[in-house]
Amino acid sequence: MIFEVKFPTIWANFDANAHMRHTAYNDYAAEVRSRFFASQGFSLTEFAKHNIGPILFSENTTFFREIHLGENITTNLELIAASNKFERFKFKHQIIKEDGVVSAEIIVYGAWIDLTKRKLTTPPQAMVDKYKEMPRSEKFEIIPLKNAQ
Repeated sequence: MIFEVKFPTIWANFDANAHMRHTAYNDYAAEVRSRFFASQGFSLTEFAKHNIGPILFSENTTFFREIHLGENITTNLELIAASNKFERFKFKHQIIKEDGVVSAEIIVYGAWIDLTKRKLTTPPQAMVDKYKEMPRSEKFEIIPLKNAQ
């Protein structure tokens, strides 16, 4: 099962060429990650209670088809890799046009940071437990912590 959210596009996300600006794709992906974690009981408020936050090491976007002003999109999220206790994660997002054509694919690689110590950390056990139940990509891989790159 892939988590997805439908969005109406907004004028502010378009450039002078009347297609969606490149950074807007990543903004939609970030919004889907935020909504996904909230749907699992880990909203930004809940992260603050646990004194943790997500950080990204990399965010790679590949563009296939442009999105034009007025088109609506669906943005999804799929867990493609993670370490055993969800200390590190990789998600794949697809930005899909109304006609079903994939417009872009975004791969993010991240981890959790202790907001006081400013060091990488393991998420709370409740999140680790939720992680174990998350739907995974058919090609899901374990990220070994010794080589967490």
